Amino acid sequence: MDARIREHAEIIADHSTGIESGDNVVIQLPKEAEDLAVALHEICGDRGANPVYLNYSKRAQRAFKRSSAEFTQPSHRRALYEEADVFVIARGGQNATEDADVDPDTNAAYNRAMEEVKRTRLSKTWCLTQYPTASHAQLAGMSTEAYENFVWDAVSLDWDAQREFQAEMVEILDAADEVRIKSGEETDLTMDLSGNSTLNDYGEANLPGGEVFTAPVRDGVDGEVHFDLPLYRYGREIDGVRLRFEDGKVVSHSAERNEDLLTGILDTDEGSRHLGELGIGMNRQIDRFTYNMLFDEKMGDTVHMAVGSAYPETVGEENEVNESAEHVDMIVDMSEDSVIEVDGEVVQRNGTFVFEDGF
Repeated sequence: MDARIREHAEIIADHSTGIESGDNVVIQLPKEAEDLAVALHEICGDRGANPVYLNYSKRAQRAFKRSSAEFTQPSHRRALYEEADVFVIARGGQNATEDADVDPDTNAAYNRAMEEVKRTRLSKTWCLTQYPTASHAQLAGMSTEAYENFVWDAVSLDWDAQREFQAEMVEILDAADEVRIKSGEETDLTMDLSGNSTLNDYGEANLPGGEVFTAPVRDGVDGEVHFDLPLYRYGREIDGVRLRFEDGKVVSHSAERNEDLLTGILDTDEGSRHLGELGIGMNRQIDRFTYNMLFDEKMGDTVHMAVGSAYPETVGEENEVNESAEHVDMIVDMSEDSVIEVDGEVVQRNGTFVFEDGF
């Protein structure tokens, strides 16, 4: 086994989740990641934890979605999640576009049925990570070896140093009432952050980490945004997304590619037309776009926003938590002709923060 796989498992167990004696651990990985599953099972055995291994197959999930007339909440799956203490989930698989031919309305219906189950999982200690596979290497335009190096270099970052670096931006946003994102000629968006909290993502729930994130006040988003980097969702590329917000809600939208899929996402439920997250990428180790949001949203010189559900931890007691079966991140490149303003003061210009050299 590649020594970096064991290191990956140790980082998940020690830094990301803190697996300890007596923990019920759900390990959900694709079959290509069996070595990571083996390493995690060894750690669980050493520590007296109780693992359950779910072999996740996007191909099987596609078959279920395409053959079902309707979806209901799977109570047995929810029961498993209720009894679990820790979740470890890894992306991978043979085909990154396996579910590209599932109808957007079907995906929306499935997500609505799974919403309560997902909330149960998110209420526990969890870690979402990536196992480097050839399909994701191909998606990123990299050789398999280069992609393995990219993934494991990003995972094995000095997370204490990363936490300290990001803490400076957390302090700025935590004191903010309003943030304004301006980029080029097409993005000028203001968000009310009053009363909400900013979290420092340094490789715990997401591995790799490398962002700070918060939630805008539900009805406090106005303006227009052009997401100039594409994303993959349900196996299809959505590119050139433009959204216009009034009083927190998407009132018009377009996409240069797969607009029907974007429309399906926004029509999932009432909450899917509101922003649930504003994130600022701060991981300089992630220095290239790979069509993988787990990495791309962490890149330095970017911000991302998610339509759909907000993380309750980021929402103050006086504010409403936006709820939705969707949470879809989209990215704005902030490396040129761009600023982030907080309460009227520029805190980032062309990707450089006010606390960095060269600002």
